[in-house]
Amino acid sequence: MKILIYLTHPHVEAWNFQDRHREQFSRHLPGFSMVVCHNSKDFLERLPEAEGVIVWYFKREWQKSTPQLKWIATPAAGKDWVDVEPGSNLPVLFGGFHGQMMAESVLGAALYFCKALRASRDLQKKKKWARVKISQKITSLYQKRVTVLGFGRIGQVIGRVFKPFGCHLTGVKRGAMEPPDYFDGGDKIVMADQLMGVLPETDHLILVLPGGVETAGLFTREHFKQLPRYSIVYNVGRGNVYREADIVHALREKHIAGAYLDVFETEPLPETSELWDMENVLIQPHLSAASPHYLDLFIEELIPRIKNKP
Repeated sequence: MKILIYLTHPHVEAWNFQDRHREQFSRHLPGFSMVVCHNSKDFLERLPEAEGVIVWYFKREWQKSTPQLKWIATPAAGKDWVDVEPGSNLPVLFGGFHGQMMAESVLGAALYFCKALRASRDLQKKKKWARVKISQKITSLYQKRVTVLGFGRIGQVIGRVFKPFGCHLTGVKRGAMEPPDYFDGGDKIVMADQLMGVLPETDHLILVLPGGVETAGLFTREHFKQLPRYSIVYNVGRGNVYREADIVHALREKHIAGAYLDVFETEPLPETSELWDMENVLIQPHLSAASPHYLDLFIEELIPRIKNKP
C-alpha cells in the first residue's frame, strides 16, 4: 500500500512529521510505501497514486483526483479540517489519543485557580511575603462538583484525572451510557436536556464539545447565570459553543469566578478582545493537546488501525 504523508504545521514543532515518525511506521509496517510531502504542491501532485493519506486537512475537491484512495487519517480529534464528498463512504480515521494531554492542561488550570498561583506570582514580583492575603484566596478540589459537558472519549479521560482529588463528577451526554469504571456513589451521568438543573451545583465546568452547527451557541448567557459565582469555566472543545460577548459578560458581572480558555469564537483571538485584559482569565492559544509526544502517540494509535484496513 502506498501512503502519502503530509503533516506540517507552521507554528508548533511537535505537530510536524519527523524522521523518527517515519522509522516508527517502517518498523511496524515494513510492506508499506511511505512518501512524505513537505508542501501542498508536492502532495497534490502525488495524490492520484495514494491508497491512504495522513494529513492535517483535506479538501473535498481533492477527492476527484484520488481513484485509488481507500482511507484518510488525521491526528485531529475534530472534523473541522477534513471535508469529503457526502455519501462517498471514504473512511476518515480521526485521532482519539488527545484525552490525557488535554486532561493535564485542564487539571493544571484548575490548580492554577485553586492554589492562587496568579496571586502568588504577582506578589513574588513585589517581593511580598503575603501569607494572609494569598491564603485567603486558596481553595481545594476536594469534595468539589466537576461537570463535564461533552462526556465522550476525551471528556471521560479528563474526568478520571480529577477523581484522586476527591471530586464528584457529573458527565453530560446527549445519549445514555454506562458509567465509567472510576465512578462512585457521588458521580452521575445526565442527559443534555438536564444541563440547566446541574449547573447551580457545579464548582468547575469543563466544556469538551465538538464544533459544528449542533453545538453553535449551545451555552447561552442564561446558562452562565445558573452557575455559582465561585465557579470556574474551562473550554477545551471548540469556541463556537458560546458567544464571546456572553462569557465576557459572565466574567465582568462576576456570574463566574474565572475561566481557562484554550479555544475561541475567532482564532487567533483578536488583540481587541476584552478577554486578554481580564485578571480572572487564563488564555492558551489552542494548545491544550500540545505535547512533544503528540505525533508519536498518534502513530502508535494509527498503526493497528491501518493494519486492519483491507
